Amino acid sequence: MCGIIGVIGNETASPLILDALKRLEYRGYDSAGIATLVNGEIDRRRAEGKLSNLEAFLRDSPLEGMIGIGHTRWATHGAPTERNAHPHTTDRVAIVHNGIIENFRELKERLIASGAVFQTETDSEVIAHLVTENLEAGMPPVKAAKAAVDKLEGAFALGILFGGEDDLIVAARHGCPLAIGYGEGAIYLGSDAFALAPMTNRVAYLEDGDWAELHRDGATIRDIDSVVVDRPIRISTASSQLVDKGDHRHFMAKEIHEQPEVIGHTLGEYIDPMTETVRLPKLPFDLAEVPKITVIACGTAFYAAHVAKYWFEKLARISVEIDVASEFRYREAALPPGGLAVFISQSGETADTLAALNYCKAQQQHILSVVNVVESTIARASDVIVPTFAGPEIGVASTKAFTCQLTVLATLAIAVGRAKGSLSTSDETKLVRSLLEVPRHVSAALAHSADLETLAHDIAKARDVLYLGRGTNYPIALEGALKLKEISYIHAEGYAAGELKHGPIALIDEDVPVIVIAPSDPLFDKTISNMQEVIARGGKVVLISDAEGVTRAAGAPWQSIELPTCDPFIQPIIASIPVQLLAYFTAVAKGTDVDQPRNLAKSVTVE
Repeated sequence: MCGIIGVIGNETASPLILDALKRLEYRGYDSAGIATLVNGEIDRRRAEGKLSNLEAFLRDSPLEGMIGIGHTRWATHGAPTERNAHPHTTDRVAIVHNGIIENFRELKERLIASGAVFQTETDSEVIAHLVTENLEAGMPPVKAAKAAVDKLEGAFALGILFGGEDDLIVAARHGCPLAIGYGEGAIYLGSDAFALAPMTNRVAYLEDGDWAELHRDGATIRDIDSVVVDRPIRISTASSQLVDKGDHRHFMAKEIHEQPEVIGHTLGEYIDPMTETVRLPKLPFDLAEVPKITVIACGTAFYAAHVAKYWFEKLARISVEIDVASEFRYREAALPPGGLAVFISQSGETADTLAALNYCKAQQQHILSVVNVVESTIARASDVIVPTFAGPEIGVASTKAFTCQLTVLATLAIAVGRAKGSLSTSDETKLVRSLLEVPRHVSAALAHSADLETLAHDIAKARDVLYLGRGTNYPIALEGALKLKEISYIHAEGYAAGELKHGPIALIDEDVPVIVIAPSDPLFDKTISNMQEVIARGGKVVLISDAEGVTRAAGAPWQSIELPTCDPFIQPIIASIPVQLLAYFTAVAKGTDVDQPRNLAKSVTVE
């Protein structure tokens, strides 16, 4: 998870920036850099690896200037080298960027045709060249920055420094967090309040679509429509915490809203955006020779496994078995030698999952684990790991770890499909392009928070709630029900929509809300038929669908939540967002302990 820092003050900026970057180390990174203005000229220092390398470089070659920007980079586009480290510069601009620019290839080709010379392999460098192009066309700095931002597609956070402008940094946020810190005769920019804590505890958080001009005496913040807005300045308590809640009431809310960013970082690890191909870690076995895949997990991770089963079987045409670890370990499953056993665990310490892993090892299975903690016991016991890069997840109810697990599993399914020959090169390109759109679509889904908060006040009154879905949305229905149970303590169940008339329909009455997840895919008509059966019996249906689905079902549901229109392949990741938000707001409405629900623990290390 890349980190951004900006400083405009009255003392040398680079030591402040370096100290703030150290406080962002928990986010993960592989290179770092700082750029400042020295006598109006942009100067910078960058280093591969740990911040200690950058610190040593600065001791040997100090960086002066009272205005600057800094960055810790987690490589997405381009290798983790000094050359690809941020800040990226031209002779007039320096930028730091967090996120993924989806349309960077088209922008880069046009800029090169116009004479721009690129120095790196990153998507981020196009931003510096776009701003420079606008400056050379005669635009003033702020206008040049905004015009460049308007051309970007994806999820991103930006800090922009201009040669000759020693009292200006432009910031922009679309999907990735960014905060402004207010000091005495100084202004600061950071990825979170924790990084800014040594400099100030007065922090305002940019909202999605905001962009801002930062000056020593304050900041002017504008929304997505360029209307000047006030974002409240809060007193942060981040200095005493490892990870701050930011401007969110609970860690769970913060983690839900971090998903565009962390999914982007996860995609950056497993997708080469230049070739539009999947790149997995080096495997000690041949995916083409794997006869069967067995996926083992617990709780929310098991529902990620359930979605993956659909992906593997459809894309790779390989037999897949899924099971909860606590059951799998006792039934003495027959496994073909040379099979692939995939284990999914946020903590990497789940006792049942670890026991199942040891069983599979004894059955001569190749062991691949999807974990969020790379030093965990499960990670160390595996032949290969594919980390999720979700960052620290403090809330007990998993949110960003779940969608990052889905992201990793989607890339793995593509890789197996290519190895097995069931996916062509063009198939891989199409699927990869869809995955690269996920952070943007997740950001769009988060924009429905207010609607879901209003709906949650009605859901909070229910005693029972049902969730329905088909295909890859059946596991999302299961996950939605689990989330609601975990943190609101309302009884909820998820069902395959086709199973409704085989028993669950007996539960339907006017007091039972039914959440139907039904995008306009080939299964839409069948799912809507099930929805009509619920409505005919007085059930209160909440439809979660895209624009076409909402239009086709107009007038029938009690409430509708519209999701972005996207490839059905990535749709279950996007549909995860409203079910998370609905559970969260329902729990808040009921006044439960959202981050630490009763009887639950983050890591289950005993049976």
